[in-house]
Amino acid sequence: MADIVKQILSKPIQLADQVTKAADEASSFKQECSELKSKTEKLAALLRQAARASSDLYERPTRRIVEEAEHALDRALALVLKCRSNGLVKRVFTIIPGGAFRKTAVLLENSVGDVSWLLRVISGANGDDEYLGLPPIAANEPILCLIWEQIAILCTASAEDRSDAAASLSSLASGNQRYGRLIIEEGGVGPLLKLLKEGKSEGQENGARAIGLLARDAESVEHIVHSGACSVFAKVLKEGPMKVQSVVAWAVSEMSANFPKCQDMFLQHNIIRLLVGHLAFETVQEHSKYSIVSIKPTSIHAVVLATNNNNNNNNNDSSYHDDYEKHEFSKVPHHPFGDRSRNQLHRVVTTTMAMHAAATANANAKQNPKLENNNQPAHQPHHTYSHSGINMKGRELEDPQTKANMKEMAARALWHLAKGNSAICRNITESRALLCFAVLLERGPQPVQYNSAMAVMEIAAVAEKDPELRRSAFKPNSPACKAVVDQVLKIIEKGDSDLLIPCIKVVGSLARTFRATETRMIGPLVKLLDEREAEVTRETLIALTKFACSENYLHLDHSKAIISAGGAKHLIQLVYFGDHMVQLPALVLLSYIALHVPDSQELAQAEVLAVLEWASKQSSMALDETLEELLQESRSRLELYQSRGGSRGFHKLHQ
Repeated sequence: MADIVKQILSKPIQLADQVTKAADEASSFKQECSELKSKTEKLAALLRQAARASSDLYERPTRRIVEEAEHALDRALALVLKCRSNGLVKRVFTIIPGGAFRKTAVLLENSVGDVSWLLRVISGANGDDEYLGLPPIAANEPILCLIWEQIAILCTASAEDRSDAAASLSSLASGNQRYGRLIIEEGGVGPLLKLLKEGKSEGQENGARAIGLLARDAESVEHIVHSGACSVFAKVLKEGPMKVQSVVAWAVSEMSANFPKCQDMFLQHNIIRLLVGHLAFETVQEHSKYSIVSIKPTSIHAVVLATNNNNNNNNNDSSYHDDYEKHEFSKVPHHPFGDRSRNQLHRVVTTTMAMHAAATANANAKQNPKLENNNQPAHQPHHTYSHSGINMKGRELEDPQTKANMKEMAARALWHLAKGNSAICRNITESRALLCFAVLLERGPQPVQYNSAMAVMEIAAVAEKDPELRRSAFKPNSPACKAVVDQVLKIIEKGDSDLLIPCIKVVGSLARTFRATETRMIGPLVKLLDEREAEVTRETLIALTKFACSENYLHLDHSKAIISAGGAKHLIQLVYFGDHMVQLPALVLLSYIALHVPDSQELAQAEVLAVLEWASKQSSMALDETLEELLQESRSRLELYQSRGGSRGFHKLHQ
């Protein structure tokens, strides 16, 4: 930095010397040249002082101010050189406007003020609390001066002053997006990251908050990432104070939300696993009470077999199907999500953690066979634990609010990181995150519950489009998957929570993973169609459509379940009397049900054929080509089983 600043200052200092020498040699306008010489000498002295303090100078304002000074000195030199003309003819034909000296003198005076302000910024950054005022260069944009001043303090001041400067920049960035861009353009990101990495706790918090507030758009986030934010975030999430870690997690969520392309950079720096570790702290602990002492499995497969043998559902067929690839399904009397007693979640925790322990033991045994002796397991339970390499020392003593805030922000970050990213979703589900989400959905504080629900929603949305992720993360015999689905269905059954819509979306995204005998989610969804807010109704219709659509291999079973739950009457009411937001989704679902179960007595009694005929004639329903084709096919199927007499009677009644 010092070498760059010295290089910037060298040219104007040389120009100032040339102006002084030329002014001494002036043969005309001597008084005006003498005045320019006086101002130039004053400016040169300040420039030399700045060069001596180059190690403390902040480059961005230095470059801008020196450019203005260089421009003023160029004009002064050109002017005084004209006054060196010798001979009568040259003097007569050398024309100098009357206001040229006055304008040049003003420019030099402004440059003197700018460099003086720059030097005062250095002293202010070193502990002088005197108000610096505005330099002439900032007359057209006063806020720029304040930004320069705060960034200069960040570069060179004491820890306490740097913390205050970060707080000031946070305030500026939160109040105006343009100010945030100015902070980035003027080089504020680097000093903020340095404060976050090396500062004290309060300064780190302010620095992390400022970075999160600066991440307002894709271009800003990209600049922050290229400045090295990911490695700094990883270091803080591993070793920093919990309050700082929660702000960093929030900053990660802001950056991921505003620039999804940065998700992979966070994955490369292991930030996903670090966030999961924070989520798991005091939620699912690597602790001896989660180990199965009576069973000594040698593999994950053994743990699963042992667990399945003792499971209350006695499900003898644990095979998992994917509707894209397998068309053979086992009709098991008890649904695969089985026991819903009060101790279920503890059993899930026990099973999952035992699997995790067994996997770790196998890996250690392969790497170092000497760890095993006398046929004892290589991995022994212990009470000192860590989560993904995070330093847990003293974390138990943190106040409950700080712990809750950490979980809230970790879940929020995982929510935005998971959105649309298969690699990150796979990384999340291969850890204990799904199990953590299940526990937090059941008993976490409301903000933690909401962020957990949103995270599960995004993971399920990716799994809906990624069969490999769906097979690995949401297979029916997975304990973590069972726990998540149970909690989601409890929220849907309750039906009066802010978590309702994300949970509805989760069930819809997982529609292809449920077996033919697993119908317990259909009834609660159908109940939500009865006099609900339009948004809830719309999402419920979309979720049920994913069960009943032709792309779902079990569409026949699910369509029958929707009819049995009383869905037909609700759908007819929504098609006729619902607003535009729900009419079309209701018509799509009704068409799929009519297509797959045209011989249903319930559909005949409800005169669904009349509804479809009426809908096909309504100009208010702008049907696209796909929906029009579906509607036509459904009507054709229904006409094979239902008479038109009832349809005409229904039309007359409706009119």
